[in-house]
Amino acid sequence: MKTIKVSVVTPDGPVYDSDVEMVSTKAQSGELGILPGHIPMVAPLEIGAVRLKKEGKTDLVAVSGGFLEVRPDQVTILAQSAETASHIDVERAQRAKERAEQRLHDHKLDHIDFKRAELALQRAINRLAVSERKF
Repeated sequence: MKTIKVSVVTPDGPVYDSDVEMVSTKAQSGELGILPGHIPMVAPLEIGAVRLKKEGKTDLVAVSGGFLEVRPDQVTILAQSAETASHIDVERAQRAKERAEQRLHDHKLDHIDFKRAELALQRAINRLAVSERKF
């Protein structure tokens, strides 16, 4: 089966680099499925999971936004932050989720930035879902 090279890169360095059969992710325009030979494109990503199908298995990478660049033989994901399922600190993600929920609960206070707390909650939920492989 044909494969396509995938690189997931953050400002801290590479997170994932492998040849895969298919890439699925959520862009701002909707769900994308990318196979080898896909037409070139660039798309902004949502907070979500990147699903990488390889040899009958699916690897998951939690991304917190960024950009996807597709070329016929390569996919590059430039993410603000990214973690493979095996590298997610579940306890830390759970604490982040609880903090964000508390901030949203207390959003009536003037010093709480509602949008920032909402994004923090989305990132924490995404990391927990990827670590539990709920995609």
